Amino acid sequence: MTPRMNIFQAAPDAMKGMLAVEASIDASGLEHSLVELVKLRASQINGCAFCIYMHVKDATKHGESDMRIHLLDAWRESPLYTDRERAALNWTESLTRIAKTHAPDADYELLKTQFNDKEIAYLTVLIGAINFWNKVQIGLRAVHQVEENAAAA
Repeated sequence: MTPRMNIFQAAPDAMKGMLAVEASIDASGLEHSLVELVKLRASQINGCAFCIYMHVKDATKHGESDMRIHLLDAWRESPLYTDRERAALNWTESLTRIAKTHAPDADYELLKTQFNDKEIAYLTVLIGAINFWNKVQIGLRAVHQVEENAAAA
C-alpha cells in the first residue's frame, strides 16, 4: 500500500488544531489505559490498521496486558474489563456506529453511572477525535511501521 499524502505537511494548521484537541484529552483526567482502550476499539471497528498499530504499541508500553488487547473485540463477554471501561466501550461503539445506533438514551444513561459530566464530555470528544483520525489515516492510506520480527515470513 502506498500513502496518498502526508496530511501533516499538506494541512499543518488543521493538524495543529487536532493535536491541541489531543492535548486537552490527555489533560482531562481520563485514565490513560481507558483512553487507549477507547482509541483501539474505535480503530478496530473502523478497520484502521495504522491506528490499531499505534494504540496497541502505546497501550502495551503503558502496561496494558496482551490478553485484554486480544479480547477487546469481545469485551462484552469477558470479565477482564471494569464497569467503567464497559460503559466507555459501549459509548465508543454507540458513537462510532452512530448512523446505526443514533446514540440511544440507554447508552447515555449507562455512561452516567460511571462518569461525571466533564468526563462524559471529554470521552465524547475523544471518540469523535479517534474517528476523525481513523478516517484521515484510512482515506490517505497511512501505513504503519513494520518491525522486522513482526513481518510475515
